[in-house]
Amino acid sequence: MAKKKPEAEQKPAIVNEASLAFFEKYINNPSPTGFEWKGQQLWLDYLKPYIDDHFVDTYGTAVGVINPQAEYKVVIEAHADEISWFVNYITNDGLIYVIRNGGSDHQIAPSKRVDIHTDNGIVKAVFGWPAIHTRLGGEKEEAPTLKNIFLDCGCTSKDEVEALGIHVGCVITYEDEFMVLNNRYYVGRALDNRAGGFMIAEVARLLKENNITLPFGLYIVNAVQEEIGLRGAEMIAHRIKPNVAIVTDVTHDTGTPMINKITQGDLACGKGPVISYAPAVQNNLNKLLIESAQKANIPFQRQASSRSTGTDTDAFAYSNDGVPSALISLPLRYMHTTVEMIHKEDVDNVIRLIYESLLNIQNGQDFRYIK
Repeated sequence: MAKKKPEAEQKPAIVNEASLAFFEKYINNPSPTGFEWKGQQLWLDYLKPYIDDHFVDTYGTAVGVINPQAEYKVVIEAHADEISWFVNYITNDGLIYVIRNGGSDHQIAPSKRVDIHTDNGIVKAVFGWPAIHTRLGGEKEEAPTLKNIFLDCGCTSKDEVEALGIHVGCVITYEDEFMVLNNRYYVGRALDNRAGGFMIAEVARLLKENNITLPFGLYIVNAVQEEIGLRGAEMIAHRIKPNVAIVTDVTHDTGTPMINKITQGDLACGKGPVISYAPAVQNNLNKLLIESAQKANIPFQRQASSRSTGTDTDAFAYSNDGVPSALISLPLRYMHTTVEMIHKEDVDNVIRLIYESLLNIQNGQDFRYIK
């Protein structure tokens, strides 16, 4: 078991001003799928004071390690990439059509401001959309689709667009930035799931500041390419070969309009971390999470997934002949939009739950029912 300090000093600190400043900078920095390296560098720079070693794999998954010599390996993991767009077609009159990079929502695109990432730097553009006056002509209004949304960067020809450094394959991100709403919610794009990367880094900070000596190796993993099929987790799981994996990602707050609780479950921001039940979730490890929450008086919610969690949990669970894996989710409103919202108390409590769970994992612990 991990060595704890005296009882009065055990409760980990919540997010502080310095870590919140990093969180804001980290969210505002673009890290689209396949192009995560700038965000990964920010994350590693923040994490380095709290770890013993680190490495980055070929595709950009970043890993901080505490006690790297230990044979028994525990992973805490989030993913670093955000949804985005690719330039797909440039018209002769200088307009740009796009395809998705991850699960980008075409319905929110019209009138959004974006950054087109080129070798010459950022080029500003907007998703254009016909004025309401021109759409009200008695005919059925056309809804936004991938076939009709387009970017306007102020150019009048394809040659002018290309002279800016824009070409097919350039990646596009929204420019919306981090804010705090009503001193209760963090709001921004890419909280799915750079909030997770922030929280696992905070766990490492708390372990260091509270002088915790873990009896196993801890691998703090910020994986790439989750949004296009859990690919970063799939690669890094085979490299680390962990004995245990605790994954954190976001899940839906189902208390807002137009969401069916019968199919999506009853989950809400502000009511604590969400513990999942799914085939990929190892039951005994899940029980350890629940017992850790109960012992530390951390509120939590429960969620069931029919076949897969849709998160990196699945990639870890089914790697290396099977790795005991579990999922702690952060409730989030308006997923895959530029105004994703998470509750400040939930962020604190996910950090606390991961931290407390690590303290309850024994070196060499075998989570199987039959041994």
